[in-house]
Amino acid sequence: MTDIVKIGTRGSLLATTQADTVRVALAAAGVEAELVIVKTAGDLSAAPVQTIGVGVFTAALREALADGTVDIAVHSYKDLPTAADDRFTIAAIPVREDPRDALVARDGLVLGELPADAKVGTSAPRRIAQLRALGQGLDVQPLRGNLDTRIGKVASGELDAVIVARAGLSRIGRLDVVTEALDPVQLLPAPAQGALAVECRVEDTDLVTAIATLDDAHSRAAVAAERGLLAELEAGCTAPVGAIAEVVESIDEDGRIFDELSLRGCVAAIDGSDTIRASIVGSPDRAEELGRELARELLDLGARELVSVTEPAQAGSHAQGGTHV
Repeated sequence: MTDIVKIGTRGSLLATTQADTVRVALAAAGVEAELVIVKTAGDLSAAPVQTIGVGVFTAALREALADGTVDIAVHSYKDLPTAADDRFTIAAIPVREDPRDALVARDGLVLGELPADAKVGTSAPRRIAQLRALGQGLDVQPLRGNLDTRIGKVASGELDAVIVARAGLSRIGRLDVVTEALDPVQLLPAPAQGALAVECRVEDTDLVTAIATLDDAHSRAAVAAERGLLAELEAGCTAPVGAIAEVVESIDEDGRIFDELSLRGCVAAIDGSDTIRASIVGSPDRAEELGRELARELLDLGARELVSVTEPAQAGSHAQGGTHV
C-alpha cells in the first residue's frame, strides 16, 4: 500500500462529498488518503444519460484506477454497469443512505397535489415511466445538471417540481428543500440508489483488507438483490426498472429472531401505459439469487415487452397507466 492512498472521484459537490466520507472513514482506520478529481464524459455533456451511454460516469474513474492514477474509485453504485470487471473489486459498500426518490416542488406541494400539466423535471426513464403510469397528466421535462442546478429550476419557476435521489440531497445537506420523500408504492427507486461502491484493484490485497472495514453487510445484501434483478432482466442502469430491498428482522415459530431480505421490483413502459410489480422474500445469503428469481417472475408477467415500449412523441405525454400488483 502506498503512503498516501489516492481516491478518485468526479468533481461535483455530491461526488467529492461522497468520496470524502470514504477518506474520513479510512483515516479513522489508520489509512491516510487524498482526493483526486477525474473528469468524465458525463461531466462534459448535457445530453441525457441514456444517449451518452451506460457507465459514462464510471468509465473514466475505472481507467484512472487501471493505469494507477488513483488507488480507489468511489462510485454512486447505481451508475455502475451490471457486468463485473475482473480487474477490480468492490471492497466495500458503506452503510446506505435512504434510497427513496425525493420531490422538490413549488409551494411545498407533494406529488399528489401537483395539478395536471405541472412541469416536473427528470431525465431518468424509470422515473418518467412511473410518473406517467400514475395518471396525473404531468408534463415531464428533461433534466440534467448538478443538484443545485436541478433544484434551482424550481426556485426560479422554470419547473413546478423536480425528482432527484434523496440520498444526494442528504449528503450535501439540502434535505430542507424536499417537499416529499416518495413512497416506493408511488415510485420505486433505481437499483442500488443511495449506495456507494468503493472499488480498488484486485491485486492490492492490503488495500482491499483496509477498505473492507467500511463494508456494511445489510447494504451489500440489498444492493446484490437489486442488481441481481437488473442483471437478469439484461437492463442497463438507464432502463425503466425500479427495485428496493431491505434486510428486516423476523421471528420464527420458536420465537427465534432471524434476518430476512425483502425485495420489490417493477418494470414500467416508458409511455406510462403499464407497470408490472412483484416482490419476494428470502435469506440475505441468497440476495443475488433472489433478485434473479424476481426478475424471472417479472419477465413471465411480460416485462420484456414493457421495456421495449418506445418514448412517446411528446415529452410531456399524459398517458393513463395500469399496474399489475
